[in-house]
Amino acid sequence: MSAMRHIAVIDIGKTNAKVALVDLTTLSEVALRRMANAPVRQAPYPHHDVEALWTFILDSLAGLNREQCIDAISITTHGATGALVDASGDLVLPVLDYEFDGPDRLVADYDAIRPPFAETGTPRLPLGLNLGAQFFWQQRSFPAEFAMATAMLMYPQYWALRLTGVAANEVTSLGCHTDLWNPWTADFSSLVDRLEWRRLMAPVRPARDQLGPILPAIAARTGLDPLTPVFCGLHDSNASLLPHLLSDTPPFSVVSTGTWVVSMAVGGNQIVLDAARDTLVNVNARGNPVPSARFMGGREFSVLTGGQPETWTEDDVGAVLARKTLLLPSTQQGSGPFPHRAATWLNADDINSGQRFAAISFYLALMTATCLDLIGADGPTIVEGPFARNRLFVGMLAAATVRAVVASEAATGTSIGAALLASGPVTAQGKGERMQPPTDRAWAEYAGAWRAALETQD
Repeated sequence: MSAMRHIAVIDIGKTNAKVALVDLTTLSEVALRRMANAPVRQAPYPHHDVEALWTFILDSLAGLNREQCIDAISITTHGATGALVDASGDLVLPVLDYEFDGPDRLVADYDAIRPPFAETGTPRLPLGLNLGAQFFWQQRSFPAEFAMATAMLMYPQYWALRLTGVAANEVTSLGCHTDLWNPWTADFSSLVDRLEWRRLMAPVRPARDQLGPILPAIAARTGLDPLTPVFCGLHDSNASLLPHLLSDTPPFSVVSTGTWVVSMAVGGNQIVLDAARDTLVNVNARGNPVPSARFMGGREFSVLTGGQPETWTEDDVGAVLARKTLLLPSTQQGSGPFPHRAATWLNADDINSGQRFAAISFYLALMTATCLDLIGADGPTIVEGPFARNRLFVGMLAAATVRAVVASEAATGTSIGAALLASGPVTAQGKGERMQPPTDRAWAEYAGAWRAALETQD
């Protein structure tokens, strides 16, 4: 078989779903389809509209294949999501939206049996952000339906099952604050055995395994070659990390930006993680533990800007820096490094829209810098995803960390990483502008003022 070049990547984010066509010879996206991804707020609980997503995926594969023959399919999705399927591969319950508060109703019962942070590297998170809590709530609330399940699947592998008919699981999603995985032993956690779920766990396969060719019905629906291979797939933040694992020299860190801003440190300083501040241990595509921290930065950006386009001037930036117009955390409470703080503006009277945008960008950068500090990050910071295109965010992140920041040029860093599951060795990373900490002292002084204001509030 000839070398694979054009990889269709199914990339299901919490806010948007995408199918990107990635050219492995240039490590670039040559085509992209996108749709909004909103949960269905109907009985029995808020859940993902998997049938609408499935139609979008098939239509996108068909359309992209008409433009350029697809050689293979890879998959990446957001975390904190899993599927319960029966022997036919059909869902026995809808795929729960992790922002639903149902699992919190069993918090005492779940906390009594969940493993400690030292075992799993998983902090206790609210709502359904611990996937184990979701499954626990579903088992208690819908025992008859849960009893029909023959397999528990992580979200990327649910889509792989629909494409190939092969059930599998994979460590980057299992290790994403689920309570289900022990990253130190590379095995399921004690919770899985305590609840007798091991029998339901589909076999764990490497992210780059080919699960099989597409099903005949998929080939007929999309026009793809019936032998088109489908790779097992991986968690989206780890997809952003993968290209750098393959080509960069530690120490470095990767910041994956989307609905969540996830910071991951590779080869950084040894540090004790603080579970109360949304630090955690992710598991990379090689199965190795990765100190990580996160906050809901993309959601905060959307709420704070109201979806308005980026408009600012250098005068706006200068005014914010000079006046020390500060936004203090957190606008999305319950997660992140300051989960119990309420957002506060300082020195923000009569600011215009451009100044507000600059202050918001600086806030997001300083929250990210805090996350990097909490995980012992060292070396350059690579920013993937939408925030890489925000020069104010990148500049303040460099100022606050006093380290270089590389802004990835890829529109969807996760798609490039997921496509690399189909590649051989990688010797060169995608292009990106490297920004050193600003020489203007006003930037560093602003970061210092933000940190000092937080200490004053303590």
